[in-house]
Amino acid sequence: MSNYLIAISETQNASAATIHDSKSKLKVKAFDLVRPTFKPRKGEVRFFVTAGKKTLAFETEGYKKHRQLLILQMISWYCMYMGLFEAQIHATLPV
Repeated sequence: MSNYLIAISETQNASAATIHDSKSKLKVKAFDLVRPTFKPRKGEVRFFVTAGKKTLAFETEGYKKHRQLLILQMISWYCMYMGLFEAQIHATLPV
């Protein structure tokens, strides 16, 4: 599995960050769904992760027909980095 870069602004916590792939230049933003800051954008790919009581949304930034496998690898790497070992990735927001 590749290593990626994580960018966290001073106003965000680690649950709201941007994952960067240096090879493809793809960016995937992570949003903590506890706070209502996530607004889906048209033309972007999104996935959702549940891990215990935590729910995260992931959305591409500047999606240009990247492979979905790459996006899922970036999300799973981020979950491992954050210690969310029981994380489950969903294509739609689980109810």
